[in-house]
Formats: sequence, C-alpha cells, structure tokens
Amino acid sequence: MSGELLQISGLRAGYGRIEVLRGINLSVKKGEKVVILGPSGSGKSTLLKCIPYLVRPWSGEIRINGLVVNPDPATLRRIRASTGFVFQQYNLFPHMTVIRNVALPLELGKGMSRREAEKIAQSILDVLGLGELAEKFPLELSGGQQQRAAIARALAIDPKLLLLDEPTSALDPELRYEVVETLYQVAKQGRAMLIVTHELDFAEAAADRVVFIDEGLIVEEGDAKEVLERPKKERTEKFLRRLRSRL
Repeated sequence: MSGELLQISGLRAGYGRIEVLRGINLSVKKGEKVVILGPSGSGKSTLLKCIPYLVRPWSGEIRINGLVVNPDPATLRRIRASTGFVFQQYNLFPHMTVIRNVALPLELGKGMSRREAEKIAQSILDVLGLGELAEKFPLELSGGQQQRAAIARALAIDPKLLLLDEPTSALDPELRYEVVETLYQVAKQGRAMLIVTHELDFAEAAADRVVFIDEGLIVEEGDAKEVLERPKKERTEKFLRRLRSRL
C-alpha cells in the first residue's frame, strides 16, 4: 500500500448559502481503507459526493490518481470510470433486473457489448452470493440484497476507489449483517475504500484509518485502532461513547 490515490486540499462546499464543508484536507493511499465517522449533518455525505462531482465544491482541489477533478465532461468520464459509488438508498433501476443493473456501467462506461458485460456482472454477483438473483427485479429483493446488488454494480467497473455512503443506514438490524459481511469481503480485495459508516465492528476490523468529522471540519484522524480505542479529542470520545451506547 503506497502512493496517494486520492488527495483533497482545502475543500469547501455547501448548499445555497449554507457552508457544509469548511476546509477539508484528506488523502487516501492506494489500497487503503478509510472510515469516516461523525454526527448527522457534519458533512460526511457531502464530502463523498464532492469527489465524483455529484456535489460541486465551492473551492479547493480534489485529485484522483493525479487527475484534478473538474466539471469538464471528459474529465468526469475518466474519474467516474475509475470510482465506484454506493449510496444509502441503493439507487437501482427498478425496471431492470439485477444483472442488467450491474452490467449497465460496463456497457455505458467501458463500451462493452451486452453479452460481455453480463458475463462479468454474473461473475461478480456469484462472488457476492447473489448469482441466483441475477434475473430478479430490485423490488423482489430484500433491502440487504438490494444494497449488496448496488455494491456489485459499483464493483463492476473494477474501480480503483470505492466510495460508500452509510451503506447500512437504511436497513433493519437483521439485514445489516449481510451487507457488513459483503463489505468485509470487498475490503479484502485490495482496492481503496472511503466509507461513511457507524458500523464500529467493521471499522475496527477492516479500516486502516479513521477520520472523525464534525461541523464540516476534520477533528481527528489516525490509525483506526488508536482513534477508536484511545481518541485524543473530547468531541471524538463523546461521539464514540454515544454511538456505543446505542449498540
């Protein structure tokens, strides 16, 4: 694990006149697993959405593999072709089968034929234990299965960087487990992951680094074990205490 894949410098962003990110500096190395923690409204999701320009930053710079992210369509195509994104609410196309949802990014982004794309999609679904559901439609699946299908779709393009925005937050407790198990599986594949989550077990077991964000600023970051077990900042300690009390 060497070399910086993602570099964020002085990132400011918001909605309307409301500033949400107030100067974020963050880097992620190739193959590194970074978990972002923080209270609701702290800017975690906005940070993730700025990376592929789903939210346009006010100022600052984002680089992925040395390429500066900007609104130029050709640049965005290159960035999004190497960056997978998993949303809180699955965002699967309801009128398409699971395999079509997973294959579509390969056809649109990589120019593959339908047959070639579906062959790759099926192999990914098989690895994630969803092979038998390939011809089902999203509404025929449980929430956990839909989120795992969304993860499969993000993996289809073989991204260098995988962004996950609270992938278990919309799920009932009994369905969270299967998604967390899938995240463990993906974490072993060696690709860089930037994950907004409150799943402390996953953070402790799979993350290399933890970043705590509050009020649009990075309050604390460091080795996952150090931050989770011996936080240096009072705000981090209070947040972790509240989070653990709800488990």
